[in-house]
Amino acid sequence: MADSNPSPRADRVGRTDRTLGSRQLAAMLPDPAGARPAYRHLAQAISELILDGRIALHVKLPAERELATALSTSRATITAVYDLLRESGYAHSRQGSGTWTALPEGRTPRGVTRLLGPQDTAIDLARAAPGLPEQTLIDALVQVTPQLAEHAHTPGYHPYGLPELRAAIAGRFTQRGLATVPEQILVTSGAQHALTLVMGLLFRPGDRVMVENPSYPNALEAMRRARLRTVSVPVTDTGWDIEIIESTLRQAVPQLAYLMPDFHNPTGCLMPEHERVRILRAAQRSGAWLVIDETLADLALDVPAPPPFASHAAPGGTGQVITIGSMSKTHWGGLRIGWLRAPARLVTELAGQRVATDMGGSVLDQLLALALLARSGELLPPRLEQMRLQRAALAEALTEHIPRWTWQPPPGGLSLWVDLGEPVASALAERAMDYGVRIESGAYFATDPGIFEQRLRIPYTTPPDTLREAVRRIATALADGLSPSSTTRRPHWVA
Repeated sequence: MADSNPSPRADRVGRTDRTLGSRQLAAMLPDPAGARPAYRHLAQAISELILDGRIALHVKLPAERELATALSTSRATITAVYDLLRESGYAHSRQGSGTWTALPEGRTPRGVTRLLGPQDTAIDLARAAPGLPEQTLIDALVQVTPQLAEHAHTPGYHPYGLPELRAAIAGRFTQRGLATVPEQILVTSGAQHALTLVMGLLFRPGDRVMVENPSYPNALEAMRRARLRTVSVPVTDTGWDIEIIESTLRQAVPQLAYLMPDFHNPTGCLMPEHERVRILRAAQRSGAWLVIDETLADLALDVPAPPPFASHAAPGGTGQVITIGSMSKTHWGGLRIGWLRAPARLVTELAGQRVATDMGGSVLDQLLALALLARSGELLPPRLEQMRLQRAALAEALTEHIPRWTWQPPPGGLSLWVDLGEPVASALAERAMDYGVRIESGAYFATDPGIFEQRLRIPYTTPPDTLREAVRRIATALADGLSPSSTTRRPHWVA
């Protein structure tokens, strides 16, 4: 809960990295001329951004005069906005210290509430996260129980990960075409944890990071919280523009490039081999670190599973390539098992970084992961066939109920990136809630505000009958009539 007094950290007004610039905030807000009264409209938008985490807590808001200028409105309007934010608990002030963001008493950040999942009967299409068959989990628990009993006689701390799990993950990389030893593997609490560790060790506020647009929202949020400056490169229905990527690496000189070349989330695109080679060469010339997210690489539905991105590097050329992955999409997010592959020395440094936060992952979860990975040849094919059937059911339902929508069938992954033909995605997502469907606008996957309002990401991770019913409800909501300005709803959290 938010304390009524300013955070001690908030009092350090000399720290410019805790100050939100007026132009930066203005770019995130709607036009104040678009609704009346304007001050309530703006205060609501700022409170939504705070709950969503897009404006961090304990951050100093711009001075009233500066924000008024950036929004082309009166200072009196901004004064009223800040007054309302303070009254509702989303801000606090201290004489001479400015106005700082806060979390109101009794409110929970939406990233937390969304992780808890639906609390009602709504169909959840906001998260592309498959479940794990109950019997599979029971069998794995029975299998690992004796092993867990053996570990009970040890301290249980494994900052690098269980040695046998590191060896198994290294073996999988080697089988896929990238020779790897266990010393190059760090087991993490999911791919997001791996990315956060890398950013915390290698990069500092203000460093540039090249990201795809659209991209994975939680990765973008982690970069915002690390106060990195994003430089975006487009991913369209036909894939990546490699010349733009090469130009960005050459001219913007980012310290980091974060890419999802394997069934990209949300577009589903698969990067061709020759384009991977060009990116590796361009990154090597620029000196940028490459973080390659392979979370979806095993979910190949219509093509063979791709080899690791780093396997296309010239001999000895993988020194600045970090590969991250997890079991969240192929098995179950509840395991919280991920990993990264990097040079052995960097893995040692990252292990030191993670000790400051969690000292090591759950032994039970790692034993379960080891058991499930050993059965991948048995478990993955039926999972892929299930996804093909669900993808077909979703496509058929969309064609039947909303034939004017279009999409490119993805060769793998977990969702369709659907073009609605008009910028009504946020309005439709808001209306769909009234019909019992949770879904997020394409705008949530954008690196910059105001784009992808004509897109929806629709996962096919639920049974066919559920998908058909969800599409029927969305079509009914759409038939009610929407306009692009009918809502200012902002997205929450997706997987």
